[in-house]
Amino acid sequence: MVTAASGRRGGTPECRGPGGSPGGCPRRPARRRRLGTGTAAGESAQELQAFRDYGESWYRSRKGLESRFQPREPLARQPQVTAEARCKLVSWLIPVHRHFGLSLEALCLAVNILDRFLATTPVAADCFQLLGVTALLIACKQVEVHPPSVKELLALCCDAFTRQQLRNLECIVLHRLDFDLAAPTVSFFLEHFSQVRLEARGADAGEAADARSLAAGVAELSLADYAFTKYAPSLLAASSLGLADRLLRHRSPLDLRVSGYPEELLRDCMDQLQLLVSLNGRSLSLLLPSEVAQKCPWLGD
Repeated sequence: MVTAASGRRGGTPECRGPGGSPGGCPRRPARRRRLGTGTAAGESAQELQAFRDYGESWYRSRKGLESRFQPREPLARQPQVTAEARCKLVSWLIPVHRHFGLSLEALCLAVNILDRFLATTPVAADCFQLLGVTALLIACKQVEVHPPSVKELLALCCDAFTRQQLRNLECIVLHRLDFDLAAPTVSFFLEHFSQVRLEARGADAGEAADARSLAAGVAELSLADYAFTKYAPSLLAASSLGLADRLLRHRSPLDLRVSGYPEELLRDCMDQLQLLVSLNGRSLSLLLPSEVAQKCPWLGD
């Protein structure tokens, strides 16, 4: 069992993220702005052309890898980590990734790394938060130009762990996963289906952008809910976009047949997502751009 007890500083820390509040931690590092968040028209045109040239083949390649990277019942071997503990950890990682200005891709990849490791290795409860930030660090090294430093991540854990503990766990995770980290994510499929939508005749770019933003927020919520680990990322992405179109009452919704999933499977996933949204409306509103949140007055109900 992986445990952090042997190297922790001075006993039990007073504050933790999951199960506690990161608000009691030392002052966080200043929030950093992500590079390239504003996409110029020329860059958009280049992305669209790249999608036309390679999008379908890249989609088929990534979709073919889903089953290989999707862990089955990640908590089945965990005597100390529960679904509730996982929910608290991922719910904490969501604002952490936003604090650092990281991409949705980095968050999705971090949760995938977390779940795949949990599926292979029992983890002690006192090591679980350390595992979360380690997974986030590994994911950021994969997809971010400027990943957060070890010092910054440890500060958000109230310095409850040492640099050496994080480095040791990073090595353990990488070896357990055989350095196989390029998992297909919900984020990738959200982007793909959104580009497919823009290619359709009569596409409404405004509706597509709003649906993409709302679907991304819904997908973030689903990452924390253990019940959604049974759904493939491509199914979650298509269902999130379908639900977003339904909630925003769009006139030109995404044709969900592009996902290749049967209608009943899409409907089941969308119904579960809608229940999740109905239970977490206020949390979802905090994940959305203000202009999209204003179009969702029901989030405050």
